[in-house]
Amino acid sequence: MFRFSVIAAAMLLSAQATLAHAHGSDSAAPPPAKQEAVPVGVSVVKNRPMLVDLKGMTLYYFDRDDSGKKSTCDGKCTERWTPVAASAHARPSGDFTTITRSDGSKMWAFRYRPLYSSHADKVPGDTNGTDDPSSLWHVVRPQRAGPSADGGSHRCRCAR
Repeated sequence: MFRFSVIAAAMLLSAQATLAHAHGSDSAAPPPAKQEAVPVGVSVVKNRPMLVDLKGMTLYYFDRDDSGKKSTCDGKCTERWTPVAASAHARPSGDFTTITRSDGSKMWAFRYRPLYSSHADKVPGDTNGTDDPSSLWHVVRPQRAGPSADGGSHRCRCAR
């Protein structure tokens, strides 16, 4: 009987220590979630800076995407223009924000303009998507156009 009491006491002490550690009293907090890096860079072509994706391909914006809240390029439009995808956990960073598309996926935007690459561009530095002032599609340029009437906001200057 004495042996049984000693074994039972040892088991209770072991269980108590295990339970105390299971509630995190001595354990470290889990590491914070990593912030997704914005998959965009700047390239200079013909002495003009422009935004590019991680493959060096030119990024564009669409004039009809003017609300800052959604992309209007869906369906057949995405056969020529690929949205710059963002993960479900992507967070805004500086001039870069995310927009939820009509299919529920997220995409990156620069100064509230959704970003796209063009299927017409074949190699880094191409601007075959368009860079024509009469077009609705424009190369995204990172320089600032200057202060607006409100004294602080800036609009994206595009190649026109």
